[in-house]
Amino acid sequence: MRIARRLVMHEVRLLVSLVLWVARRRQGADGGRAFGYARGQGAMMAGFGFVCVVETVAMSVLLRDWPTVHAVLLLLDVYGVVIVVALHASSVVRPHVLDVEGGSLRIRRYVHVDLRVPLERIASVRRELRMTHERADGELAVEVGSQTTVTIELTEPVTHLTFLGRRREVRVVRFHADDADGLVRALGRARV
Repeated sequence: MRIARRLVMHEVRLLVSLVLWVARRRQGADGGRAFGYARGQGAMMAGFGFVCVVETVAMSVLLRDWPTVHAVLLLLDVYGVVIVVALHASSVVRPHVLDVEGGSLRIRRYVHVDLRVPLERIASVRRELRMTHERADGELAVEVGSQTTVTIELTEPVTHLTFLGRRREVRVVRFHADDADGLVRALGRARV
């Protein structure tokens, strides 16, 4: 039951992100400096959306003689296209946020990663382009297009909640930012 509730809430948050994107609003970026990460995946998401539209048209042609099956699959296909657009929208409206006054860096991806890192726990921050990520205990890779551009090492772990609610303690966080150099400089100034 808990997993079903989390999945439904995930879908609702995606659809809310779509509405915010259309309204050109951001979520949770008030009071801090926003750093986007959606540019790194824009072409990939557009390609994925195009493939979904082609599949929708192809299935409509193939199932034209079975109206009930056609209607059900058309509904599912259109919903799939909406979810792909909503995923991209959630990346645009939910940027990383550096809140110097609040003393935290908020690292986000879509609607299922939202990690708050207290600035006083950051031991080091560096610009580091990585294209491959092996899963390791105590490390979190928040990839965009299979790459990360910023690495943060912590003095003590922070708790990350996974998509289905499992708790993980992480000491190293790698993530992507469109302006990685600007984020690293801003973090360096904030920690002084």
